[in-house]
Amino acid sequence: MSRNLAVTADRIAADIDALAAITEPGRPWTRRAFTPMFLKGRAYVEKIFREAGLDTQIDAAGNLIGRRKSTGAAKGTIMLGSHTDTVPNGGRFDGIAGVIAALEVARALKDAGIELDHDLEIVDFLAEEVSIFGVSCIGSRGMTGVRPVEWLERTADDMTLADGIRQVGGNPDKVFKRTDIKAFLELHIEQGTVLEREGIDIGIVGAITGITRIEILIEGRADHAGTTPMNARYDALSAASSVVLGIEQIARELAAGPSYFAGTVGEFSMEPNAANVIPSHVRMLIDARAVESTVMDGFIASVAALCVETAAEREVTIAEPRKVSEAAPTPMSDRVTDVLAAGAARIGASSRPMVSGAGHDAAFLAKLAPAAMIFIASKDGRSHAAEEWSESDDIALGAAVLYEAVLELDKQ
Repeated sequence: MSRNLAVTADRIAADIDALAAITEPGRPWTRRAFTPMFLKGRAYVEKIFREAGLDTQIDAAGNLIGRRKSTGAAKGTIMLGSHTDTVPNGGRFDGIAGVIAALEVARALKDAGIELDHDLEIVDFLAEEVSIFGVSCIGSRGMTGVRPVEWLERTADDMTLADGIRQVGGNPDKVFKRTDIKAFLELHIEQGTVLEREGIDIGIVGAITGITRIEILIEGRADHAGTTPMNARYDALSAASSVVLGIEQIARELAAGPSYFAGTVGEFSMEPNAANVIPSHVRMLIDARAVESTVMDGFIASVAALCVETAAEREVTIAEPRKVSEAAPTPMSDRVTDVLAAGAARIGASSRPMVSGAGHDAAFLAKLAPAAMIFIASKDGRSHAAEEWSESDDIALGAAVLYEAVLELDKQ
């Protein structure tokens, strides 16, 4: 890297390598929240926070926070962070890069002898990934006061989520909502190929997609696979195949439009699932993502029409598609994205606006304060896999953009 940056790529790489070494044997890179390996990783992160001069604490939601106090009376808090928990078998950079880049900003400020008018907090949010309890973004939901109370009774590995939060040092009985945060920034690997393909340094995330999950149930009739004529079958699986291909076509057409869209049939099961029986029942679950509600509404309407058409053609019964869950899209702060774009320009980094197709802690922090994200390149777009990789120089460049943004936001 030829740029003269305030941050240090080698220091970032060393910490990411150290965290990568803390993994379940034979399962790179696995540190799932609420496991002993996660706690070991947390202990390392707390140690390097303290070595950087940060005061550390675990808040009631189970988030690890490193605070750099302002000079005099603080004007509020500028917060940076992401998460260090991983999915099984894949998470060397996902989340981790954001925590270490944020820490590097604090180190660089200390190295330069720069004091801020705001407190600076570096946060490792608890359980951003889907946890053993089947839910995600537990720490950021807790910090913003939107974690459902009933989640605390969820059970896994002979403990409740409430027990798990206590295990990491939190207090699940305390409900709170931060009011001091003035801005939140999160660096993350792209988990896609746009930046790499276009040769762009930094993605400025203007919105985090909404996610709707839709269940489709198809009822046919079980009959003998060897004796039932091909023209006298009510095959739920054949009908389901038509529906899946139709959903893909609808999603492709919407994705080719001006607004972000992605649709996937990610869960699929059939009954009786026997080689010599015609399938009688199919259940599928669609994961659909959009940043505009009108686009999502159009997708759902098209899928419903497809189901009606397929049921008539195949002589099966298809229930009206049912929403299982729905999370609204989250726009990022124009003010903060402008600051990030200006920061990239000051250090000579190219940037482009982007949409995040994945959920992030920033979506919840945006409920409290102006928030934004930046992406840095992912090799071949791989993520949630052992092959996930981002270059240290790219992470350092993203950290330098965060550094510039923190200085500017502190002035504003």
